[in-house]
Parts: sequence; C-alpha cells; structure tokens
Amino acid sequence: MPQNDEFLYALRNANPIETVMGGYVNLTRRGRNYVCSCPFHSERTPSCTIFTDTQNFYCFGCGAGGDVITFVMKIENLTFPEAVKLLAQRSGMEVPSFGSKDEGYAKRKTRIYEMNRIAANFYYTNLIKGNDKTGLKYFADRKLSPQTIKKYGLGYASDSWNQLTDLLRSKGYSDDEMTDAWLAGHKNGRTFDMFRKRVMFPIVDLRGNIIGFGGRVLDDSQPKYLNTGKTPVFDKGSNLFSMNFAKNSNAKRLILCEGYMDVIAVNQAGFDNVIATLGTAITPDQARLISHYAEEVIVAYDSDGAGQKATQKAINHFADVGLRTKIIHMEGAKDPDEFIKKFGRDRFRMLLDGSNDANDFMLDKCEEGLDLSTDIGRVELLKRTSKVLAGIESPLEREVYISRTSKKCDIPVQVLKTHIDSLLRKNSRSAKNNEWRSIKAKTTYIRDDINPDAVSNKKEARAEETIISYLLMRPQEFEDVEKLAPPECFVTAFHKKVYTALLERLRNSDKFSISQLSDEFSTDEVGRISGMAARNRDIAVTRDVVADCAEVLKNNRPASNGELSNDELLELFRSKNK
Repeated sequence: MPQNDEFLYALRNANPIETVMGGYVNLTRRGRNYVCSCPFHSERTPSCTIFTDTQNFYCFGCGAGGDVITFVMKIENLTFPEAVKLLAQRSGMEVPSFGSKDEGYAKRKTRIYEMNRIAANFYYTNLIKGNDKTGLKYFADRKLSPQTIKKYGLGYASDSWNQLTDLLRSKGYSDDEMTDAWLAGHKNGRTFDMFRKRVMFPIVDLRGNIIGFGGRVLDDSQPKYLNTGKTPVFDKGSNLFSMNFAKNSNAKRLILCEGYMDVIAVNQAGFDNVIATLGTAITPDQARLISHYAEEVIVAYDSDGAGQKATQKAINHFADVGLRTKIIHMEGAKDPDEFIKKFGRDRFRMLLDGSNDANDFMLDKCEEGLDLSTDIGRVELLKRTSKVLAGIESPLEREVYISRTSKKCDIPVQVLKTHIDSLLRKNSRSAKNNEWRSIKAKTTYIRDDINPDAVSNKKEARAEETIISYLLMRPQEFEDVEKLAPPECFVTAFHKKVYTALLERLRNSDKFSISQLSDEFSTDEVGRISGMAARNRDIAVTRDVVADCAEVLKNNRPASNGELSNDELLELFRSKNK
C-alpha cells in the first residue's frame, strides 16, 4: 500500500507508542526505553519492552510485538483498517482508503454490529411496548427502575420463531449474515430466531458496540442462560459484562460478580465499578483486561459451593497479573442482589470496605476437612498453608501470615519460616528452569509453528534472521543487502516471505514501518518480525557478517552439520569487527 505510506508515517508520529500503550498498561522508564508487564500473557516480572527510537514493542516472554498499529489491533482485537481508524480518531486525522484485504472482514464485522444494534432495539421495544409483559414483570419483580432498564438496554425476546429474522431480512441482511451474528439458527433448510422467550441482556464492548447478548428463560426451560456464541466480534472468554461502564469509574478497584442481574443490581445501588464474566469462570484474558483498569478486585461471587470454587480460580488468575484480590463474605444473602435488597446499599458498601484479603480466604480453605486436634491434621494443614504462604509476593505480608499460621499450628515461627524459604528457593529454581526451557525452545527451533522449516534448517534460519534484522535496523541499505543475499537463496519459507516483502516495501517507500506488513502478515507473524530486530539490537551486525550469512544460505549446508549457536554468532561478529 505505497500510496498510504505518508499517512501511516504521520499516524505513527501522531500516536507515540509509549503514550498509547501507557493507556493500557503501567510503564516503567528504563534508559531511553520503557518496560511493562505484557498485556498479552500473564506474568509477574515485566518482559515487554517499548523501544522509543524505533517506536516498536516486543515481549521477550510470549513473542508479541510490532508498532502502535499492531498493538491496537492485538489488544482491541481489530483488523488493520479498524485499528488505523481508531488511532486516526484519537489524533484527529482523516483516514484514506486502504484497499486492504482486511476490509472485507471489517465490513463483515460492521454488518454484525449493525444487526446487533437493530436486534437490541427490537428486544427493548418488545419489553416496553410488546403485548407480552412477562419480561417487564420479571424486571419489575427484581426491583429494577425504568432508568436502569434503559441504561442497560434490557429487552425481551418473544416466543416467536421469525419476528427478528423477518425484520433483519426487510433491512437487507441475508440469512447467512444473521447466522454469522448468532442472531439466527439454521436447521433443515429453515432459518429461525436464536433467542426466544427470554429476557435479554445486551453485551457492549469498551468502544460502545453491541457485540452479543445473554438471554435468560423465565420458566424451567434449559439452558437457563443462553449467550451469543463465538462470532467475528464476540468471544465470551475475552469480554466482560458492564465493563463499558466500569472502565469510566474513578475507583481503583473493580467488583466482580457472578451474573448479569447481580451486576445490574449493584450498579443501580450506585456502584459503577462492577462487572461479571459471561457465563464462564474468569479467564486469563479477562484477568489481564481487568488489570488495565484497576489495581484491586473484590470478588463478590455467590456463597454456594460453585461460587467458592470459582473464587479460588479467580484469585489465581488475578495473582498472575499482579492484581490485589479481596473476598466479601455475605451472611444472610446468597448473592449481592439479594444482599442489597435485604440490607441496603450502605451495608453493602461496608461489606466491600471490610472485605477479606485473598490470602485469608485461601488459608481458611486449607483447614477444610481437617481435624486440627490431631498431629496428622496439623501436619496436613502445614503442608497446605506452606504452598499458599510461598505464593505471597510481598516479603512483609508473607511474614505477617507466617507468624499467624505458626500460632494456629503451634509451631515455632522460625521453623515455619525456614521451611517457607526452602520452598521459595525451590520455586525460584523451577521458574528459572521453565524460563530457560522456553527461551531455548524459541532460539533453537525445537518447534516453530510460524516458521516450520526452521526446525530442519537451524543454521540457515539463524543466518536468515540475522540478515532480516540487519535490514530492519538499516533499511536504507536494502539495495546492497539484496545484492549480497538475493531472496532466492533463502531456505525457510516464512523468512523468505518476510525478506521479499521488506525489499518490496523499501523499493517503493523511504518511510518504512512494520505497519506496512500488516495486510500480508498476521499479528503473531508481525510479532516474530519485531522479535528479530529486538533480539539483535545489542549485537554489532556488520555488512561482512551479512555477507557471511549469505554464504551460509548459498552453500545451504544440510541441517545435520549442526546449528549455528549464539557463541558462534558472537564470535563471527567479533572477528568481523576487529
């Protein structure tokens, strides 16, 4: 897309990557660059670096990388044109036509957004003005005000097989499009309304688009809740109900509830910072999303067995992304909705402020099923609590809980502390070993889903990566590099595709950015390309080294001759720089 290079160059300048990423994650300055915990995988130690000079980012943990456009595509789950449009709106720029192959997919998503909006209006009108008042009576019995019903766009799907599908057809949408949006089903040659005889809860994303629905039956039919399935705009494991309201809250904490009605009841009581998952237990993606907007989460799940089990799972996911977690213990009510109705908003606020730390919850759980009057019971309790105590990040906080546990188990505090320190050393060694195995797998091509050819052509793959990284760092030298290493000498298919695409872009533009590859490569592939530059930034690759790498490719020695190791590469670089 050479005709848009000038625009992309201006767009990147108008949206510095450190400013955009700073809106999603907490950045720490390190020299001229920034580091942060990666928003694309769970980690406790920051492994993501933002390079201010090249305006790119790269995570050395999971391999995500690219420029500001790639970042927005990945974190907002957008196509290239959608990400460009979002950044253009942010900076007040007008978007030209890109003619990208992604535009077809973007149009498909736009059509689904339109259908969802029409469906939401249809369900809302049914609820308010329809002849069947079952849904309205349900919400009235649940003490929802007209203002709350309107705020959440609540609705009702009548017991009809074709009202919504007929409406959408009249507006020019095909049966395939309705099925694609999960608003209709198709069976035995017949298309029918997917949601019937249910109260409806529209699900809205962070940008205000209606991306799906949750529907609840009002009788004993099954399933009790029916959620939109996976579509081009919706994935229930990556979104959160009411996050569109909660993200604007000034509170540094979010309240996590179990269901739609709990969220709506708590919000109606004056707490905007409340969210829920979409019919599933909390996922790592949802935990990371929450970490972008809060420092603390209060889990307000139901007090039954399933709710308590889900609470334990949530604690683990929140710990992985560095969120403080607290747990409320409701007495006299099974869920927040019932608690607020029985005791009022002020008592609920007191419940939130007096919520227990997640460590208290986990340590209390360790006692379940044990007879602490016996030695066997106390020994088992020590085993269980030791695992919890060793997982507490803060040394000061850990000391407090060690002291408390030693008294409960009637064991000298120093004995327990020595045991916990031993577990910490063991966990640290295990973590380092896992990290090393992960790094080794990536750098020695034990398995490579993006570039499978690298597994059997290790030396050639390293040589190709070195050439590509040199080209990324010195794009102005592309003509000389191409003479030394013409594309046809490349051995692995992915590297050859990358190298050819780079040369083509550089021949047609003097303002290259990784964004220009986004219409030809996936975000994961762009991350791999960014990683080539990031991993070789501090190695003095010279033109002579590039020439030697080209010779490796031209000779195309069999993989059985062995891999070009890091030490061999460094020695090669040193010899050429003497």
